[in-house]
Order: sequence, then C-alpha cells, then structure tokens
Amino acid sequence: MDVVVLTMNDRPEAFREAMDSLLAQRGVSMRVVVVGNGVEPEGVPEGVRAVGLPVNLGIPQGRNVGAEVLGGEDAGEFLFFLDNDAVLPEVDTLARLVGEAREHEEAAYVQPRIADAGSGVTLRRWVPRLRAGDPGRPGSVTVMAEGVVLIRRADYEAVGGWPGHFFLFHEGIDLSWRLWDLGRTGWYAAGVVVHHPATSPSRHDLYYRLVARNRVWLAYRRLPAALIPVYLATWTLLSVVRIRRRGNLAVWFTGLWEGIKGGHGRRRPMSWGTVLRLTLAGRPPIV
Repeated sequence: MDVVVLTMNDRPEAFREAMDSLLAQRGVSMRVVVVGNGVEPEGVPEGVRAVGLPVNLGIPQGRNVGAEVLGGEDAGEFLFFLDNDAVLPEVDTLARLVGEAREHEEAAYVQPRIADAGSGVTLRRWVPRLRAGDPGRPGSVTVMAEGVVLIRRADYEAVGGWPGHFFLFHEGIDLSWRLWDLGRTGWYAAGVVVHHPATSPSRHDLYYRLVARNRVWLAYRRLPAALIPVYLATWTLLSVVRIRRRGNLAVWFTGLWEGIKGGHGRRRPMSWGTVLRLTLAGRPPIV
C-alpha cells in the first residue's frame, strides 16, 4: 500500500499525531510519502519519504505528485490518501479498509466513516450520499470525502488521478464520477472509523469562489451537455438559499463566472449509461 500525506508545516502537533497513528498500523505493508505543498516538509518520521514542492500546487495536484513519487514497478495495489490532521484510531484501521476492498471487488475506492474524535460526530458532508442521516449505514456511494480514502491504484491511474488544477474542493466528485464511468463503483465502509476535527470548509479564504468555480468546471468536464444547465441551475438555487451573507454570495457568483469563462480542462463527459447507474445508486449527477 502507498500512502500520501500533504503538509504545509502549519499543523505540527496534528501532523505528528497523524503520522504516529499511520506508522502504528499493523497487518499492511506501507510506503509513505509526505508532500510539502510550497514547503520542505518538517517533522517527517524516519523511514518516510519527503518531497518539497517549490510552490503550493493545491491539494489534488499535491496528491497526484505523491502518488507519482511512489509509482513505478514497486507501486502498491492500493493508494491511501490521508489528511495531515486525521488520525487512524485503531492499529488495524488500514487492514480493515483493505479487507473491505477485498470484499467489494467492484469498488474502485473505499471510504471510511469520518468522525470527530472528541464528540464522535460525523458531519453531513463526510457521508458520501444524499441520505446522510445515518452515518453508520454502509453501502455503495457515488462521491467521496477525499481527505481520507483508499483507492485501487490501477483504477486511479486508468482515469488519470485527481484533477490537479481544481486546487481545492470538489476534486473527489470529479474523480469518483470518472471511476464510475470506468464501470466501477465506490463503497462506504461505515464500520471503519477515522478521526478528523469537525471543522468547516468555509474557514478557507477561497472557499466560496472555488466551490462555485469548480462546480462549473465539474459540469463542463464530466456531464452530458443536456445536464450541464440542470446541474448548474440546481446548485445556484441551493447556494442562494444556503449562503446567508451577501458578501459571501457575491464571492460565490464571482467564482461561478470565473468557471463559465473557461479553464475546466479536457471535456470527457460520462456516458448516459453512467448517468443511469449513478441515478440507480441513489444520486443522479445533478445534485
């Protein structure tokens, strides 16, 4: 198994706890790389490879770099991506995730249940399905909470990895849709828990602009032409309802316009057969 962790050297204590929990894993063989996004990684444990990027390329491209560094003839069957403030609470967490992947051979990726260590709360956005009221229910899923996820390397490479230019937000939807279009699925292993602080994504300064821009890019890249206006209209309406502050909404519309102007990259829309499969799996690709 190949494990990729990103760092900007801004969470030294959380990073240490994350790495300690990772290196304590039993029952799996691991190669680990820490990618410094715009920094030379600090506090990297002995035996772990470190790669420093001269500039911050964003989270998805940083993950791509890490996967590539660990690629080649010695590449593991699985890739595991771990946020640098996430903790694997049991020493068999990764072994159990691999066990879930073995049991569900149709799944290109396996998503554990993410929960706050102190409260035990699993945020709605961490449950990769529309009906998120019961985070303890496992099942097939069509998107992913990309900060903690296990992916089969063969499938990851077959679809070209993460959309690096997204920088931040929605890269997991793009990747999961491509994996489904490959004929694969995703599996939510609700019985395998990983700890992560229950923080809000809006803490990021770029949040409102990038989520809007990347929604447009996602639609243009992956949806059949007839679904693009439906998808964008749905998310515009939802965003207007959900975003209370006018200033934030104005930034959101700035991002929407930025996305419409271009930059989405190569257009490779999913087949209508994939649209049907996603819909039957419980999440039509318009919401």
